[in-house]
Amino acid sequence: MTVPAVPRPPDAAPGGDRLVNGEAVEVDVRVARLGSRALALLLDIGVQVVLVLFLVAVALLAIPPIFGDLVDDAFVQTTFLVLTIGVFIAYPTLMETLTNGRSLGKRALGLRVVREDGGPIRVRHALTRTLVGVAVEWPGLIMPLITWVVSMLTMLFSARSRRLGDLAAGTFVVHERSSAEWGWMPAMPPALAGWAATLDLSGIDDDLALATRHYLARSKQIRQPYHRRFAYALAEEMAARIPQPPPPGTPPWLFLAAVLAERRRRAAQHVYASRELTDRIWPGFGRLDRFGTSHALRSVDAEQTQPLP
Repeated sequence: MTVPAVPRPPDAAPGGDRLVNGEAVEVDVRVARLGSRALALLLDIGVQVVLVLFLVAVALLAIPPIFGDLVDDAFVQTTFLVLTIGVFIAYPTLMETLTNGRSLGKRALGLRVVREDGGPIRVRHALTRTLVGVAVEWPGLIMPLITWVVSMLTMLFSARSRRLGDLAAGTFVVHERSSAEWGWMPAMPPALAGWAATLDLSGIDDDLALATRHYLARSKQIRQPYHRRFAYALAEEMAARIPQPPPPGTPPWLFLAAVLAERRRRAAQHVYASRELTDRIWPGFGRLDRFGTSHALRSVDAEQTQPLP
């Protein structure tokens, strides 16, 4: 069996910042920058302000009837201190720990806090980020204006946009959502149409076809040498499942495009043939009228509602 001719790619990877997780697997992530993180912080601050006002109102209404004469200035100050610690330290720590790094603001913007190796954060990471944030970032108990500027400059000049709390905890923030769309899908190459029509595609499963589709759709976004490496690996696996070898000198991506286009064409023909057969046996089956009701279902309902002879 002939495999598409292509030189094997070099093993050297290009330079740049890469994220390698604990299983030694390189992960492609999109780091959250200052703009999205600032919006998430504003949402979290709004939630904390509402929570503080709610707890203070509940405390003012509930404490005097419950404790009576025990309420004095020291008692009130202690209560407010406990509420402040709960809202600004305990709440964000528990929220990020229980949601694997997603506060309400981060969830709204599709952000997540992760460890330096890409894994989920734990209590110690969330607590460290919160304590550093309260002390020098937000609200900033130590020289607030100066520490705010230092924190923003740290995020601007950090490779992964890490604030002071991230540097102390060993974390950074990434985007969970991807705005990437399906790229251009190549059609059947005219020079390979005749060869592709004779192929036996029974050995190609859905997983291999989907992997090939992902590669072809995003081939322009894949850097070298990974582009050649993926093309060769997919072409080699595809050729091992097809008895007919491709024409000599066929590039791997063209070979993959021809096989995938032929598989798509045969699937479409099968669907059309099934619909024609179904329409001959049961005319109108599966079609919807302007009210969204199937013709077949309406015919069945009509038969069931006819009076008995």
